[in-house]
Amino acid sequence: MRRLHACGSAEHTISRRWFLGEVAAGLGVATGLSGLTLPSVGAELQRQQKQVLMIWLAGGASQLETWDPKPKTETGGPFRSIETSVPGIRISELLPLTARQMHRMALLRSINTKENDHGKGHYIMHTGRKEMPGQEYPHFGSVAARYLTSDRNPLPGYIHIQPGGGGLAGREAAFLGPKYGSLNLGNGQAPANTARPAALGDAGAQAREALRLHMNDRFARRRRTAETEAYTTTYEQALQLMERREVFDVTKEPAADQERYGAHDFGRHCLLARRLLEAGTTFVKVTHSNYDTHNENFDFHLEQVPEFDQGFACLIEDLAQRGRLENTLVVVMSEFGRTPQINQYYGRDHWGMAWSIALAGAGIKPGVVVGKTNEKGTAVVDGEVHGGHLFHTYLRAVGLDPTDSFEANGRVIQIADPTASAIKELLV
Repeated sequence: MRRLHACGSAEHTISRRWFLGEVAAGLGVATGLSGLTLPSVGAELQRQQKQVLMIWLAGGASQLETWDPKPKTETGGPFRSIETSVPGIRISELLPLTARQMHRMALLRSINTKENDHGKGHYIMHTGRKEMPGQEYPHFGSVAARYLTSDRNPLPGYIHIQPGGGGLAGREAAFLGPKYGSLNLGNGQAPANTARPAALGDAGAQAREALRLHMNDRFARRRRTAETEAYTTTYEQALQLMERREVFDVTKEPAADQERYGAHDFGRHCLLARRLLEAGTTFVKVTHSNYDTHNENFDFHLEQVPEFDQGFACLIEDLAQRGRLENTLVVVMSEFGRTPQINQYYGRDHWGMAWSIALAGAGIKPGVVVGKTNEKGTAVVDGEVHGGHLFHTYLRAVGLDPTDSFEANGRVIQIADPTASAIKELLV
């Protein structure tokens, strides 16, 4: 077990990526080969960067109407199952486009978190641990931002595209510090205040920046905290984002692509996710809401799941065709599933005892199904796992060691739950 602090931390280790970049830069200056060397090295380093795409189906999507259908049973509901691009693997008929991508994906059908509360389920699925009083663990997005993002990346390491409002997230980064929290893009819009006022010219902008740096330096000499450093980093990133603001504008994409992804918010958000990943963002989370279907579960999924199907299938196809899927871990998940038992309102309630997620990309074995539920979907009968196993698996898939530790406030904490391990059947 290796601790990620002091000389063992990312900041205190000369990484291969940094070394190659610096040597290439030096050679370029010394030999005049910068035009030949730097672009190729930079492109190769970017190609090797591990990234993560998380699709969050908020509220708890039904596994029976998505990844683990049980047609012609008392719990199965009205929808059929259909064949996929992998013989023998069947999913809900509501996902015909995703079915064509199954040879690039894996399904995990044996999750039992034993948790039916929205908040607690959300915490488990993002941190791999149960929520405990007085203990805060960083979300996967913050861990990825901390250990997979280059300091020279102008984009935030963790960006969350969500319906509704935007801004900076709260306590997702826990003891890693606010620098590694998410930047929330409300309704997929560019961050606020990243466009320079038209009345402010170059000279005025430079003078304001010089004054800001002077005041910041004077303040930092007296009091420096994680919060002030995070603020400084965020401001500096904002300045760089002002120069790359077009990355958030999906109208820059061809009209055919915009139509292909769908004339709905989720399709637009998936297209934005593709742009952000291509621009170098380490962790992109896209939320599709709200799957909390206590009433009219089938009508809702009939409307909502096809939106997901269109945007998600396009995104997987594009990542694969553009050579990015092999280094991009894709996870589709919720805080729990829905009850096999259909209630009196034709809905399904919260169910954390036997449900499913989908994965693809970096480190994930494609075209497989791991785990199994019984014929009615009421219990796991093979390969039961919980949130800790998932977190280990995600970290392994992107090349991080989940048994490494970081030190927080004098405590040594393993990155992932020490009582769990990775799901080997899912990993290449």
